[in-house]
Amino acid sequence: MASYDVIVIGSGPGGYVSAIRCAQLGLKTACVEGRDTLGGTCLNVGCIPSKALLHASHMLHEAEHNFATMGLKGKSPSVDWAQMQTYKDDTIGQNTKGIEFLFKKNKIDWLKGWGSIPEAGKVQVGDEVHEAKNIIIATGSEPASLPGVEVDEKVVVTSTGALSLGKVPKKMVVIGAGVIGLELGSVYSRLGAEVTVVEFLDVVTPGMDAEVQKTFQRMLKKQGLNFIMGAAVQKTEATKTKAKVHYTLRKDDSAHVIDADVVLVATGRKPYTDGLGLEAVGVEMSPRGQIKVGADWQTNVKGIYAIGDCIDGPMLAHKAEDEGMAAAEQAAGKHGHVNYGVIPGVIYTHPEVANVGATEQDLKEAGRDYKVGKFSFMGNGRAKANFAGDGFVKILADKDTDRILGAHIIGPAAGDLIHEICVAMEFGASAEDLAMTCHAHPTYSEAVREAALACGDGPIHS
Repeated sequence: MASYDVIVIGSGPGGYVSAIRCAQLGLKTACVEGRDTLGGTCLNVGCIPSKALLHASHMLHEAEHNFATMGLKGKSPSVDWAQMQTYKDDTIGQNTKGIEFLFKKNKIDWLKGWGSIPEAGKVQVGDEVHEAKNIIIATGSEPASLPGVEVDEKVVVTSTGALSLGKVPKKMVVIGAGVIGLELGSVYSRLGAEVTVVEFLDVVTPGMDAEVQKTFQRMLKKQGLNFIMGAAVQKTEATKTKAKVHYTLRKDDSAHVIDADVVLVATGRKPYTDGLGLEAVGVEMSPRGQIKVGADWQTNVKGIYAIGDCIDGPMLAHKAEDEGMAAAEQAAGKHGHVNYGVIPGVIYTHPEVANVGATEQDLKEAGRDYKVGKFSFMGNGRAKANFAGDGFVKILADKDTDRILGAHIIGPAAGDLIHEICVAMEFGASAEDLAMTCHAHPTYSEAVREAALACGDGPIHS
């Protein structure tokens, strides 16, 4: 039996970051992982492989639509799906091996197998039981399905199956217009599939800024995605090669059927805590299956912490990373902190969509007086040169103090542009602070400055 200061269960972004931070703080650390590779869902079947396919399919889109205009003449590339899968797998491999290297560098033991907690202070992996002063649960989440929808990962797939289909389908139905559905739907649309998104609500990307939602859906429609909104999926019927999706429209209860070669179920994710033995140890759970934690990420059982997708909050890799570092600090007797008001969200379609802080709806509901500074990428020289003039930057600031309360970007490199606003918010900056900061020309980031100027006397280029 080995004895550790900390055992982290799960090696996803939350788990591996937490383990490395524990080791940096001088704690003897181990990390439990049952997969053959480290990195969890994100690196193996989530963020990283999906970004590889998004990048590859975007390059194809550029070649088909913009190369000739720039004077790059020649035949459009054809899609070698097997090679694209190899590229995706190589990308995964480089990242997961990188985590393995970091574990060795920081002297973290990888306990290979699936972990459970037989009692506080002990973690079982296979037949071995290890002692730990602290346990950090970072077991993440798994795809959630719908009643009447049976996933086989061949014809009816989750995001996992959608990343490694045998071939590009002619017709794909995506159930759910959230981040995962729209990202993977846009990949297959660019690769030539006819993609139809079926969504229960009347808007895409629930919870986002209303103006962004409308603009985003319009742009995706222009790219060839079809949308059936306000539709409740009743069931799917699958054969070996085809599927039917049965749904009713909420407005009139009319029943409809749509055919597909592949159905992607993208109806969100749920915490994955199966087999941990939490009930027997007495760890409190929420009605939604999340592990309950206090302000220090500790459960009601002393010495057992939980972070990431298996606790409350947005299911985002970077939120899990922040919590992983904070829980490590707590386990080391220090003070961990996460500013939940400044956690960005990004959708990696083209154009990208990014947000941080409050939406206008949030501020209205809170009765807060605010002002809006908005700037279109059509007024940005770099964006126009790069065929990326669609979209805008919107900054929300307090009406009296000018303090930045939130930002919403749809446009080129939105996922990178959002971070100067995150830093500004972390420092409690005003829109004027951002507006008075020199931005290099010509860059996309000038659109952020212009939106900040729009919170005051007005932008220069519109």
